[in-house]
Amino acid sequence: MGAPAHVASARQRRQFIVSGVSSQTALPSRGPLELVNLTPLMELTRGRAETMIALIDGPIATSHPDLSGSNIREIPGRIPSACDQTRSFACMHGTFVAGILIAKRGSPAPAICPDSTLLVRPIFAETSATHAPMPSATPEELAKAIVDCIDAGARIINLSAALLQPDAKGERLLEEALDYSAGRGVIVVAAAGNQGTVGSSAITRHSWVIPVIACNRLGRPLSYSNLGNSIGRRGLSAPGENITSLVANGKQLTFGGTSAAAPFVTGAIALVWSEFPKATAAQVKFSMTRSRVVGPATVVPPLLNAWGAYQAMATIYAKGGV
Repeated sequence: MGAPAHVASARQRRQFIVSGVSSQTALPSRGPLELVNLTPLMELTRGRAETMIALIDGPIATSHPDLSGSNIREIPGRIPSACDQTRSFACMHGTFVAGILIAKRGSPAPAICPDSTLLVRPIFAETSATHAPMPSATPEELAKAIVDCIDAGARIINLSAALLQPDAKGERLLEEALDYSAGRGVIVVAAAGNQGTVGSSAITRHSWVIPVIACNRLGRPLSYSNLGNSIGRRGLSAPGENITSLVANGKQLTFGGTSAAAPFVTGAIALVWSEFPKATAAQVKFSMTRSRVVGPATVVPPLLNAWGAYQAMATIYAKGGV
């Protein structure tokens, strides 16, 4: 979620972005769902239980009334899937992302694909601190969680984590886990991070991953969103400013950052795949990024166009490709 940009990296970014907009005021009337053309797709479908999304994040407040009745399953791991300390940052983070994906329609959260199944595999431990940096995990922990989610039947993995103390061995294990997801046809959507840097990580460099940066309501990158060559080539931009979703105790929160942006892409993929369940992962990934304009290399990825992705899949289907 939203961490302040580093000054040095912000200067470096000026050569890539005309305006490093992160304004919280004077926003246009388009909401986050309208900005990325999710509204018509959400009117068409609520998702399918068979389209399982794995959430690698913190535990979630399953008792929240806007999550009650949702298809939530736990993948056993070191950390339980349900919150124990409802005011912890890990609980807030996991519940916030879960609300964007599977909250009840009509709730304060975007509630993109409420009929999809959410597989919860927490890797962020709860602490008493309510203010913390973006959650982090070791490459080994993350690699194991990815493999667990794939083996549990996930079709899509939503990932919002910075790597803690990466080393050659850990990054190799992570690369192998991401290779495994590619071989099994499981799409990985990853938040690009909020350090305001230009570069990449072992996650965003991987050719199978869809990195997601955060943009404002004008579709412009937020100043603290990480950018990079691999992010620009294979990633997408999604709403990450003033996003409202769920937190524990029946409450809601307005927050922002790449962790808030990533589930918009994940949810759009779930809806498209629900309408075309026989499509391959490669076909779905292609439909999501088809709006890319051929031109000079850029570190800024195109804006998600969910309805355009659905239309692209419909075209493939009409041609007998699905």
